[in-house]
Parts: sequence; structure tokens; C-alpha cells
Amino acid sequence: MTSDEILMDAEERLEKAANVFRDELRGLRTGRATPALVDGLRVEYYGSPTPLKQLAQISTPDPQQIVIKPFDPTVLKDVEKAIRSSDLGMAPNNDGKLIRLQVPPMSGEQRQKMATRIKKSAEDAKVACRNIRRDANKHFDVAEKDKEMTEDDRDKGKEEVQSLLKTYEAKVEDMAAKKTKEIMEQ
Repeated sequence: MTSDEILMDAEERLEKAANVFRDELRGLRTGRATPALVDGLRVEYYGSPTPLKQLAQISTPDPQQIVIKPFDPTVLKDVEKAIRSSDLGMAPNNDGKLIRLQVPPMSGEQRQKMATRIKKSAEDAKVACRNIRRDANKHFDVAEKDKEMTEDDRDKGKEEVQSLLKTYEAKVEDMAAKKTKEIMEQ
């Protein structure tokens, strides 16, 4: 592998790790209704777990309510069952055509727990990024050992990987700080 290939691979994987963390943050409850809260839900639909967003239209008519309108009304009970068995902590109101979810305001203790959870998730994302750096460094070592590049090229490549890592760790840290601030402000 050339130096550029190793760096491109590392950057793509770092970007994926950051996106996974971003998606995880979107699904966290902040006391404000957002369709992302139920995006990750899987509903048992004709025997296979299907993402809720493929089965229904999800909207937020006001800051405290999520409305789920299934495309197929026969799946209403299954959606309700999936919501009840999830860790959302919300009771679905089913009127026969759609499901309404009231998003309760968060207490100070819940906010603290959520901030702690965000911090842990951010650390997990940073560990994933460090593992990507380790893999890239290993590729540089192997390439140098196989005489595909010089020692100087290897060292320069490792430095570039390190600077990429710093950039993505800063992105993760920034996302975590913004989400924590959003949760604590309400």
C-alpha cells in the first residue's frame, strides 16, 4: 500500500467513526421532540425487524410531541409494541390511524445521566479513532518492512495519521460539548 492509500483509508474510517457518533447523539433524548428519537426503532414487520422510518411518516407538530403515521395501518399495533419495549420511556397513544408520543421534560438528574452517557460515548468514539490510527501505523510499518517505502516516508505518514486523529478527536469532542450544552440548557 502506498502512503496516500493508507492515509485515505484511515481518513475514510475516521469519518465513519465520527458519523456513527453523530448519529448516536441524534437519537438521544433532550427533552425536545425530534424524529431522530424514534429513527433507530425496529418494528417486527412480516417477521423481520424493519426500521420505523421505512414503515411510517414521523413528524413533530410541537416541541413536546412526536406523531407516527404508518403507511400501512395494519402495522400500528406492531409499532406500538416496539415503542413500549424500547428504552424510550414514553407511552404511545394510539387513535387507530396514528400514534402520538408525548416527550416528557427531563429532570436535572436525567440531564446529568445523559451528560455522563454522552461523555462515555465520546470516549468510545475516540477509542475507535485511536484504533484506526494504530491500524494505519501498522500498515506504514509493514510497507516500510517490505521495502515499499523509506523510513522517512513511514515516519512522515505516521505524523499525518496523528494529525488526522487529532482533527477527528476534536470533532468528536466538539459534538459532545454541543450536545451536552443543549441538554443542560433546557
